[in-house]
Amino acid sequence: MTHEEWILERKKGIGGSDAAAIVGLSPYKSAFEVYADKMSLIPPKEDNEAMRQGRDLEEYVARRFCETTGKRVRRRSGMIKNPAYPFAFANVDRLIVGENAGLECKTAGSMSVKRYKGGEYPEEYYCQCMHYMAVTGYPVWYLAVLIYSTEFKVFEIKRDEEDIAALMEAERRFWEENVFAEKPPAPSGSDNDNEIINAVYPNAVGQEIKLVGLEADLKRRAELDAFIKKMETEKRQIDQKIKLQMGEAERAECGKYNASWMNCERRTLDIARLIEDFFPDRDLSEYIQATRYRTFKIKEIK
Repeated sequence: MTHEEWILERKKGIGGSDAAAIVGLSPYKSAFEVYADKMSLIPPKEDNEAMRQGRDLEEYVARRFCETTGKRVRRRSGMIKNPAYPFAFANVDRLIVGENAGLECKTAGSMSVKRYKGGEYPEEYYCQCMHYMAVTGYPVWYLAVLIYSTEFKVFEIKRDEEDIAALMEAERRFWEENVFAEKPPAPSGSDNDNEIINAVYPNAVGQEIKLVGLEADLKRRAELDAFIKKMETEKRQIDQKIKLQMGEAERAECGKYNASWMNCERRTLDIARLIEDFFPDRDLSEYIQATRYRTFKIKEIK
């Protein structure tokens, strides 16, 4: 398949990289974002440097795995499917020659090293490997991780029937109750989810509707708003106490904390005054860039 064909094909099922998001264990995306992707509500994610390096270094990670373990690997092109899980598919990095096992190749920044201490690895990778073992039926999956300029680690992940059953049930429900039913799961509160909703509904059309089943959520939102305001006031109070002690000092320290109160200057161009002083008789509207967006507010009806 071409890359474009692969993008279209992966919308027809759940892949290993979707698994952790669906069960709420991915720090990078939510079930809502997976839903938006499968329903083509958002464009395919643009390539970034981390994605490019991950692809380019996949072969290197696979070679290092072979050097470290003495095993041999082979590519498996195309999607693997299992009739037991018609909603799922697997695009695996490598399969182990002579074993019923696969290999997942990962790269990570040096700042991620703490996620691999003590023989541990990120739980989103565990979900991905369990997904692959479910689809392939294999009893073992290996995880090879290159931590830039720091370490190379290999983990052996064994099949866990209870975890696979729970993961596949969660994926089945997501596919049938959300994607197939065209009913989005609850958003996670992340910035990504907010951007998706704003992109899907960029313009208001002037109508008014009745919200259904959200009164408890609105009440909770009001409580949270009051709590946040109280916390922000307390935070400002602490800041003010620190400023009083600092006086004209630029920096201060206390225990393991550092504080700074620096001189700053921000300059902005006064467009209205510029037009009035130098172009009073010219229509400059074509040069003025307007940004359109929707504002969101909640007010309690008294």
